[in-house]
Amino acid sequence: MIERYSRKQMLKIWEPESKFSRWLEIELLVCEAWARLGQIPRRSLATIKGKARFDLKRIDELEVELKHDVIAFLTAVAENVGEDARYIHIGLTSSDLLDTALALQLKEAAEIIESDLSGLLRVLKRKARKYKKTLMIGRTHGIHAEPITFGLKLALWYEEMQRNLVRLRRAKEVISYGKISGAVGTYANVPPSIEKYVCQKLRLKPAPVSSQIIQRDRHAEYFTALAIIASSIEKLALEIRHLQRTEVGEAEEFFSPGQKGSSAMPHKRNPIGSENLSGLARLVRVSALAALENIALWHERDISHSSVERVICPDSTILVDFMLNRITNLIDKLVVYPERMKENLELTRGQIFSQQLLLELARKGASREQAYRFVQRSAGKSKKEDFKQEVLKDKDIRRYLSKEEVEACFDPRYHLRYVDLIFKRVFGNKK
Repeated sequence: MIERYSRKQMLKIWEPESKFSRWLEIELLVCEAWARLGQIPRRSLATIKGKARFDLKRIDELEVELKHDVIAFLTAVAENVGEDARYIHIGLTSSDLLDTALALQLKEAAEIIESDLSGLLRVLKRKARKYKKTLMIGRTHGIHAEPITFGLKLALWYEEMQRNLVRLRRAKEVISYGKISGAVGTYANVPPSIEKYVCQKLRLKPAPVSSQIIQRDRHAEYFTALAIIASSIEKLALEIRHLQRTEVGEAEEFFSPGQKGSSAMPHKRNPIGSENLSGLARLVRVSALAALENIALWHERDISHSSVERVICPDSTILVDFMLNRITNLIDKLVVYPERMKENLELTRGQIFSQQLLLELARKGASREQAYRFVQRSAGKSKKEDFKQEVLKDKDIRRYLSKEEVEACFDPRYHLRYVDLIFKRVFGNKK
């Protein structure tokens, strides 16, 4: 299934126009702060604010010659401002501009992803309540274990995405720091009051201490949070893929009118949306590793992290935004087959109730070892027969349990006793 993706807001964050606009905003705020200290004439400040602009084509031309993006930007702006451009970039280093602007970009991207997560949570909550009591088999190691409900599976996903929302908000807080502290973070040529003013205007916090850059453990936490979100999305997608397998057939991606699954086999309906998400999650995890590698830099700064971030910042945020929109759409339109769930629940002819028998035998006086042996023996005989009938024929088991007590062990409602409690813990009291 391929849905239309049109989230232009995230893409816009990483466009050159947007980046340079943030650079210019920071430079103008620095000029304002210097003017408040009396270091830039008010008339010059007015000229700077009135004339400061840039042209992308001109910046590109200058960068070819200068081999330095920030200087190319400043030169392009200065050509428009004129003589008063000498007051722009006073006391700053390139990273004052770069890192503070990057904080703004990553913060804005996190806000979009936060909204995406909230949308996914709403869908998961709605679907979990719809299928709250829909019985299906729980599987461990891929093998039938005991009954659960499809709603419980969705509630589990909901709770995990809630944790991802908390992680993201924490990462957004950690990344929302700017720095205007000069070449090695000593404020030698730009006082801390400038940094305070600029960061307040930008709704960032000043880094308590920095070198030439904001320290990259902040960024590593941010991209690790994105990697965990992507991995959780893959977890959901992988389960959808398993449920859609021909042998399982309990749920499947919505197959739109006119959609085709295979160029060779007309009958195919493949979980391509979920498979796509599994692949994309790998890329986001790789970006997290790259962010971790960026923590260790030479002395007060080298430039090895810069090239990495030019790739992972747009790639990871855009990908996670896309992935959240896709998984939300997949779950919202997921086609669920309760009857097939019921059929699969009965595939083992009742063996999934073996633990109730084991526990009931132990309560009636059999040792656990004896009880386990009795039940396992009957289960082994019931590969082609009904497990309950084998149990009822077993003399060792019948010494401890009446027919009515055996029957009671095969009641699936036993497994739903605490579903309401679990839902209350996950979703609260609201219905």
